[in-house]
Amino acid sequence: MSVTSTPETPEPGTPAAQLPGTGSVTTDDLIGSGVEGSIGDQARAYLARVRNGEMGALPAIAGFVVLAVLFSVLSPYFLTERNFANLLTQAATLVMLGMALTFVILLGEIDLSAGVTSGVTMALFVVLSDPGGLHLNWIVALLVALIAGILIGTFIGFFVSRVGIPSFVVTLGLFLGFQGLQLVIIGDGGLYRIQEPAVLAIQNSNMPVWMGWVTLAVILAVSFATSMVDRRRRSRAGVPNRTVALLWIRLAVIAVIGGIVVLLLSQNRGTGFLAVTGVPIVVPITLFILWLGTFVLDRTRFGRWIYAIGGNAEAARRAGIKVIAIRWAAFIICSTLAVVSGLFSASKVGSVDAAFGRDIVLSGVAAAVVGGVSLFGGRGRLMHAAIGALVISVITNGLGLLNLPGGVNFLVTGGVLILAATVDAISRVRSGGSLFRR
Repeated sequence: MSVTSTPETPEPGTPAAQLPGTGSVTTDDLIGSGVEGSIGDQARAYLARVRNGEMGALPAIAGFVVLAVLFSVLSPYFLTERNFANLLTQAATLVMLGMALTFVILLGEIDLSAGVTSGVTMALFVVLSDPGGLHLNWIVALLVALIAGILIGTFIGFFVSRVGIPSFVVTLGLFLGFQGLQLVIIGDGGLYRIQEPAVLAIQNSNMPVWMGWVTLAVILAVSFATSMVDRRRRSRAGVPNRTVALLWIRLAVIAVIGGIVVLLLSQNRGTGFLAVTGVPIVVPITLFILWLGTFVLDRTRFGRWIYAIGGNAEAARRAGIKVIAIRWAAFIICSTLAVVSGLFSASKVGSVDAAFGRDIVLSGVAAAVVGGVSLFGGRGRLMHAAIGALVISVITNGLGLLNLPGGVNFLVTGGVLILAATVDAISRVRSGGSLFRR
């Protein structure tokens, strides 16, 4: 293994000029961890980044806490076990779509067709699997839907990366066109009900209580193992590690938060003689995809190249990064995860109609931006999009419990989005000392 003289590996978002695109395994193949040192050093470095405008998901976390406290005071039902489970299942669709869009937003691009992509692919799924139609096995029908999503992403990626058409134009055209395609597949005013129990169970059934605790144990074990592998690789390469105390603190935080969540969901939230307990099935599925996507962005060259292109595409090209191929792949990933988001939504409502997926894409963009993913590209994480989706879901859930008009929900969500975009813009120009572009 060759080792460069670089004292530490770059974090996601490092300028492309600092990210070699070729060569053998070097310290650049190790996950970056910022400024090394003691807990005090890490805390001071984090505060310095915050002062420089790199707040990440901090505003979203603060907003989540404030909203949770506010709605728990205003509604006695907000903190109940039943509503907590309902909030998680409501958020799952938006979390998945927000993560899908993060891959293209990190490049400074946008995909306005992600919502209708989920609609078209789910229309194919229900038509192919419907007992009154072709009645294909639901797994086969889902594979067809996933392949359709991959093809859609390939189509978008070709015109954006190869032809050079702005992603806004390409995906806006598909946003309009796919609504017509969906009408052709479903039929004007048509509606197909999901009849496959396995699909309905994704959002409407729960794991056994013991499996929730096993899932938490697996999360802790994977987090510990991944961290230890990272530390071992860095040590072999002669790169300094963070203090091991930070690892134990992170594991403790995961154990406490995860334990509270599992404990709440282990309580009976049914009515009458019907006992409903356990973590919803959709939760571990979402967490697994979140972990897999985070692994790709944080621990692979592909992920570092996405951040590099989003930070400075020309510098990335000069560094030897295949900008066209990376952009192409990002749109394919986005469309594929949009299919999964559509599957979650279809499982939740139990049906697919001709308008399925039309309205959710802007909420997905809002989730990513509210969570701290920069619309300018090059900065943000999948976890940020997930946190942003939870914030928006809390707003929707809390206002619904208060029986406020639907228009209030749009007004509040829009205001939160504008505030998040303003924070992003301020943090971007902070180093220049001016808020306004010249």
